[in-house]
Amino acid sequence: MRAWEKNIRRVAPYVPGEQPKSEKPIKLNTNENPYPPAPGVKQAFKEMDAGQFRKYPDSTSSELIKALSEYYQVEENEVFVGVGSDDVIAMAFMTFFNSELPILFPDVSYSFYKVWADLLHISYETPALDENFCIHKEDYYKANGGIIFPNPNAPTGLLLPLEEVEDIIAHNQDSVIIVDEAYIDFGGESAVRLTRKYENLLVVQTFSKSRSLAGLRIGYAIGHPDLIRAVNDVKNSYNSYTLNMPSIKLGAEAVKDETYFKESLERIVKTREESKLRLKKLGFSFPDSMANFIFATHKDRSAKDIYKALRENHIYVRYFDQPRLDNHLRISIGTDEEMKKFFEFLEVFLSD
Repeated sequence: MRAWEKNIRRVAPYVPGEQPKSEKPIKLNTNENPYPPAPGVKQAFKEMDAGQFRKYPDSTSSELIKALSEYYQVEENEVFVGVGSDDVIAMAFMTFFNSELPILFPDVSYSFYKVWADLLHISYETPALDENFCIHKEDYYKANGGIIFPNPNAPTGLLLPLEEVEDIIAHNQDSVIIVDEAYIDFGGESAVRLTRKYENLLVVQTFSKSRSLAGLRIGYAIGHPDLIRAVNDVKNSYNSYTLNMPSIKLGAEAVKDETYFKESLERIVKTREESKLRLKKLGFSFPDSMANFIFATHKDRSAKDIYKALRENHIYVRYFDQPRLDNHLRISIGTDEEMKKFFEFLEVFLSD
C-alpha cells in the first residue's frame, strides 16, 4: 500500500438502480413516475432566460420554499430544501445524529442509511422487520441517538399507520425522529401535521417520485423552526448553493398544479392495484404496497432468474442480491402500456 492510501476513507457505497442504455427500454427499476411533470413546469422551462445561468442561484431557494409552505400550510421557516431527499437526509444525519447512543432504523429499509452512518462514523442498530416485513413500533422503545425510517417502507412498500408513527415519536422525545416519506403520496397519510405537535420530528419528502422531477433532484423537509435552522447552518457550512436555478423555479411550478398532481397519482394507483391482481394470477405474492412499486416473490421461479430474463428482453426491474431480499423483485409501476408488455413477457416466460 502506498503511504497516502492508508488515509483514504473507505466505505461500501450505495448502489443506485441501473440506468439502461438500450433503445426504448421498459424501465421499472428506479421508481420514477412514468408520466411527465405538470404542464406548468414545461411552460416555465420554455420561458427561462438562459442568460440568468451565469449568476448564482438564490441560496435560500425562497421561491420554492414559499410554494411548499403555502401548499402544506406551514411557515417558511419550517421548510428546508436540498438536492433530492438524499441530500436532505444526509444533511440531517450530519446535523442531528451526534449522540454516543446508536441511531435506529429497520434492517430492511433504504440502504443509503447504512452508507451515511458508516461514512459519518455514526453507530446504529437495525431492529428486524418480522416475517411479513412489518415494523414493530415496540422495537423503538429504547434509548437511542435518533430514529429514521421510510413510510411507506422501501423496498417493501408497506405503510405504517400514522397512529403507529406517532406512537414511535411519542416514545422518543429525547432524540430527533426522521420520517422519510418519499412514497407517501401513493397511498398514505403524511406525518407533516404532527410536526406542530412534536418539536423533534422532521418529515422528508421528494419531487422524484410523485411529482415526476427525478431529473431535477429536489427534496425537502418540514419540521420545527429550530430543526430547520440547525440543518440550514450545516448546509451553509457545506455548500450554500445546493439547488440550481431551474430546480428552484420549476419545482415551484410543480407544486402549484394540484389537479394534475392528483390525476397523475390516481393513474399510478389504479395501475398498481390492477398489477397486484395480475401478479397474483401469475403465482406471485407480495406485501400490500402503498408505494409506486410492488415487492414480489414467485412461488416457483427464482427472482434472480426472472430478473435476468426480463433484462435480456430490455425490461428492467430491481433485484437485491442480499439476505432476506434475494428472492424478491421490486417492480416500479409504469404506464399501462409498459405494464402490458411486462405482463405479456411474464406470461410466456412463466409458462415454460
